[in-house]
Amino acid sequence: MTRFACNEFFQISYNYPNPFNPITTIYYELPESGFVNITIYDIMGREVKILENTIKTVGHKKIRWNAINSVGGTVSAGLYFYRIKVGGYTQTKKMVLLK
Repeated sequence: MTRFACNEFFQISYNYPNPFNPITTIYYELPESGFVNITIYDIMGREVKILENTIKTVGHKKIRWNAINSVGGTVSAGLYFYRIKVGGYTQTKKMVLLK
């Protein structure tokens, strides 16, 4: 968990399932409305896909990734990272795509 202003918490859970094939879900919780960016990166740190890049309201949220990159192609099996940025806070977690 990452501390927000006013002693509230931003929380991102691990994706489920992990490892996954071909779809995984990322769960997170927002204590206050704000701009949310969730981006997928490959093992080399290259951006694969932006899943979320918008203002979200307070509450429990989820977003799915179907192992498709930003140009519509299927990504290869391997280790990926997802980074969520909310306000001034950032958190990164890893996930594994098996085929």
